[in-house]
Amino acid sequence: MSPAGFPALGYGAANVGNLFRELTDDEAWAVLDAAWESGIRYFDTAPHYGLGLSERRLGAFLRTKPRDEFVLSTKAGRLLRANPAHGPGGLDTVNDFFVPDDLQRVWDFSDAGIRASLDESRERLGIDRIDIVYLHDPERHDLDLALAEAFPALEALRAEDAIGLIGVGSMVSDALARSVREADLDIVMIAGRYTLLEQPAAADVLPACVERGTGAVAASVFNSGLLAKSEPVRGDRYEYGGVPDEIWDRLQRIVAVCAAHDVALPAAAIQYPLRSSVVQSVVVGSSRPEQVRQNADLAAAEIPEEFWDDLTAGGLIPPVSEED
Repeated sequence: MSPAGFPALGYGAANVGNLFRELTDDEAWAVLDAAWESGIRYFDTAPHYGLGLSERRLGAFLRTKPRDEFVLSTKAGRLLRANPAHGPGGLDTVNDFFVPDDLQRVWDFSDAGIRASLDESRERLGIDRIDIVYLHDPERHDLDLALAEAFPALEALRAEDAIGLIGVGSMVSDALARSVREADLDIVMIAGRYTLLEQPAAADVLPACVERGTGAVAASVFNSGLLAKSEPVRGDRYEYGGVPDEIWDRLQRIVAVCAAHDVALPAAAIQYPLRSSVVQSVVVGSSRPEQVRQNADLAAAEIPEEFWDDLTAGGLIPPVSEED
């Protein structure tokens, strides 16, 4: 398997880990079923998502499907361990997950820690073969330590054929670019830094990927929900918070170009990252089956080239170079 073989649209399974709101097992299954029925064959999860709930639910669902028909990725770097501060009714809402906080996340970038993370993810998923393992948000702990210990541990697991591809997932462009340049990675997950609204990764991450022959997956392409509907409002969520004035002004200019070309804003948001040859897949999350089906339709919607030309001419997206 190579990055070039990725499905163009993937499902990010944070929502089935009860991100932002609680889902029952049946509701989570319906979301995943809608993704599968919509043709989605790449599924991404992490121990972080719902303190393992996302992995358990996703694994239960995928175990009903032919293993050779989907691509599965999870993440490493945080181990789940008993939380001594857990009390009756305690929830992990400080991390936006509506799950009991009986576990806590413990950073561990050692070889033993990375191997334990993989073993524990396999157990929660109930699936032995994991196609991709990303080191999750290494800059939030210690990027130097990640480069010295965690990435070499992932490289060793890849050499042993214990996993397929290895990579890094982060919302910080500098950390992604440095990881690509200093570690032997197959792929990166760029979360929120290469979207229709903002493209800092175009300045450093994508050139590093071209230089190193590394593929990319774009996640958080709605910037945490701001681009998820054609008529955004000022109270919508941006990067898990409020919308800064300069971001709102830029968004209004993008919305005007969408209106001029009769293009749905979320369709443009899903399709934009794929205009770079480095980006092999766009991962979109959702907590409702109808949203999943709608996202699949938006990913397939026709968008005229003139729309992208006008965004480029307005300085809203950078020109696509031959190397991109």
